[in-house]
Amino acid sequence: MSKLRSVCTTTLSLILAAASSASAQSTVKVGVLHSLTGTMAISEITVANAAQLAIDEINAKGGVLGKKIVVVKEDGASDWPTFATKAEKLLTQDKVATVFGGWTSASRKSMLPVFEKNGGLLFYPVQFEGNECSPNIIYTGAQPNQQALPALEWALSKGYKKIFLLGSDYVYPRTANLILKKHITDMKATLSGEEYVALGGTEFSSVINKIKAAKPDVIINTLNGDSNVSFFKQYQAAGYKASTLPVISFSIAEQEAQAIGTQLLNGQYATWNYFQSLPNPANKKFVAAYQKKHGAGAAITDPMAHAYMDVYLWKAAVEKARSFEPMAVRKAIVGISMDSPLGKITVAPNGSLTQAVYTGISGAGGQFKVVAQSKGVVKPEPYDKLAFPGKTCP
Repeated sequence: MSKLRSVCTTTLSLILAAASSASAQSTVKVGVLHSLTGTMAISEITVANAAQLAIDEINAKGGVLGKKIVVVKEDGASDWPTFATKAEKLLTQDKVATVFGGWTSASRKSMLPVFEKNGGLLFYPVQFEGNECSPNIIYTGAQPNQQALPALEWALSKGYKKIFLLGSDYVYPRTANLILKKHITDMKATLSGEEYVALGGTEFSSVINKIKAAKPDVIINTLNGDSNVSFFKQYQAAGYKASTLPVISFSIAEQEAQAIGTQLLNGQYATWNYFQSLPNPANKKFVAAYQKKHGAGAAITDPMAHAYMDVYLWKAAVEKARSFEPMAVRKAIVGISMDSPLGKITVAPNGSLTQAVYTGISGAGGQFKVVAQSKGVVKPEPYDKLAFPGKTCP
């Protein structure tokens, strides 16, 4: 009896092991790494939701190369060293095929050496300051020439010649503003002032006083996260409004407009590669699917649209490469085009996107009406020629 029990136990173990192996062979793991807590959670939770939506849609249609996608979700907690730690875990312990994540440039730069050391691939869905190329990152958000510079050019075309730069104190706002300052000088405009507050900062009284003294025509705003709530409340309390001192923002979209309050943002501007109001069929389908899952009033933003699209770009590259191996996917993704919620996009050799640029004005419900757009798509230029002359992607 003891021998029979032993044989049965061994047989059961082999069956379970075989079942586990078969299950592992029929799935592929990916990481979703965003700030689910902390100052950046206001923006990043829904970006993670958008990536999950795309994964759910793909799984419902059979997955990728016959494998269902399993998500390993991690919280970067608005802390840049935590992003690096979580990225290391995803790559070395969870053995994910790729990672979708990050918002701030500080989070991306903390993760970059982890991906390069381990041969991983990160899809990064948010606008950034350029001045970086890595074969281990697909940069689908706007380059400076696809957001910051078109915003400046539009402001100047409207007669706003005195520019005040306001941002959070980390790499993206400082580098984006370095580029903007070069072009402000080149375009014979005036820099009225430049101020930074700590990420998550809520005290703007001294900044407001400097704005009053400088008397700018327009503020270009690179504040991130919930600092925007405090700034616009104190801006309005100081007697400012869009008609007297407009603000053009690069990190405020529909979701942040709802959180800040439409009464504070009504008539203010933002420049992105996407707005929820875009009328193309792919966007209507995306918005409907997201709102079906997260509520009819759910706001959709540019980083959300990029995160959603990133999963589909990865799927297309995997199927083109016939492999989940990160560098094979990186090689295969170049040249892939698709009709997306943003419109027609194509992956350039530098791992960034050609995409359209839109400037919108905030109105009812926090939605943006497009008031200006690029003539066709804009090719990505990671290194601005005025700010970083002679530098190119390898």
